[in-house]
Amino acid sequence: MLSARHETGLVLFPAFDWAIEATHPEREERLLYTRDQICEEGLLDLEGVREYRPEPVSVADVQRVHFCPSGVETVAGESHRIAAGGALRLARAWHAGDIERGFALVRPPGHHAQRVMHGGRGFCAINNEAIMIEALRQQHDIRRVAIIDTDCHHGDGTQDIYWHDPDVLFISIHQDGRTLYPGTGFMDEQGGPNAVGTTVNIPLPPRTSDAGYLEIVRDTVLPILEDFEPELVINSAGQDNHFADPLTDMDFSARGYAELTRLLAPDLAVLEGGYSIESALPYINMGILLAMTGLESDHVVEPYRRPSGGVQPEEITEAVRRIGTRTRAVWAKREQRQAQLHAVSDECAHRTREIYYDTIDAFEHQHEAVRLCRHCGGALRIATRIGDGPQTLAVHVPLYACDDCRRAALRWFELAPDEGFAAAFLQDRPADRYLIR
Repeated sequence: MLSARHETGLVLFPAFDWAIEATHPEREERLLYTRDQICEEGLLDLEGVREYRPEPVSVADVQRVHFCPSGVETVAGESHRIAAGGALRLARAWHAGDIERGFALVRPPGHHAQRVMHGGRGFCAINNEAIMIEALRQQHDIRRVAIIDTDCHHGDGTQDIYWHDPDVLFISIHQDGRTLYPGTGFMDEQGGPNAVGTTVNIPLPPRTSDAGYLEIVRDTVLPILEDFEPELVINSAGQDNHFADPLTDMDFSARGYAELTRLLAPDLAVLEGGYSIESALPYINMGILLAMTGLESDHVVEPYRRPSGGVQPEEITEAVRRIGTRTRAVWAKREQRQAQLHAVSDECAHRTREIYYDTIDAFEHQHEAVRLCRHCGGALRIATRIGDGPQTLAVHVPLYACDDCRRAALRWFELAPDEGFAAAFLQDRPADRYLIR
């Protein structure tokens, strides 16, 4: 829990030149009101706050994380790369010891961007947190990372990227996927066969209030984090759980966000969603920043009336407690579950998926194979195509791959033309290279 004063880094990037539509909820005003509020309160003048300027990430930074069959430049514009670069700028300042914590207030968001990206999904094109994390892991001696996604929408892109990685714990606390885009994030989604349990989904019922969120964090998330012992803790700090958000149906407050931040004590936080532009975001962001700097946030109050008065219905409280109990039980049995999945004769585990791209109104068809391995995350092979388009092959060698998995992945890549793929792409993380054939 945060308590003492901290040297906190801040990046503000409103992305003036990127918008879906002029009146779309995901627009530059999301952060302009926040900047006005922060300046009005004098937070940038505090001795413990340093503001940093973002710089765009490179194509190579993106390709450590994503396969973009049509090219990175086609999928992600300059604003996307600057938003990811803002997160990475703070991560490097944190690693250098210049700051103790960092808050990247950037847009466009990124947590719906999966490993393979043919276009935008849910306002996202590239995954800001994953690009930041993988640059740190590639260039520095950091292995175990925890990501706590508190956006109201399930972080399906981040989950996909780390589905097979046993060294990255991904916890998503979100509104139940039966009631909200993208319709995923259920409790039985627990990670691939080599990383069972390191994906933890906590789907909360609509109208969950401060009491439910903070109880889940105190009683369930914090003990799991303590067990996992990460070297780096990231908060995907979506703000659309707020009671005034137009796209969701939760009952969280700005003070609740500040207390959640205090409890999680993230090393780095990165903005995701949040679309109550005037009524909530400036106050939420101020509360989070105050919590990260160790300052009191009791005076942070939204100027608009909360319909529920902050009282959580008893049936919601009971549902939240059942979810917490089940989540803790699943976490306790993760090693047993992994042993069961490895007690098979097949060399690879398979899954087939259809993934909807709402921005281009098209479905991606994927067939994935991961090599079962007790030593690493496993070589990964993804056959992918959009609609009736040509099929391409994406091959991933994990950063900490064993020799057998690296050889298997390289063999898949070499054989791709003989198997009829229109193109093949290789992420060779141990060698930090990206190849196309």
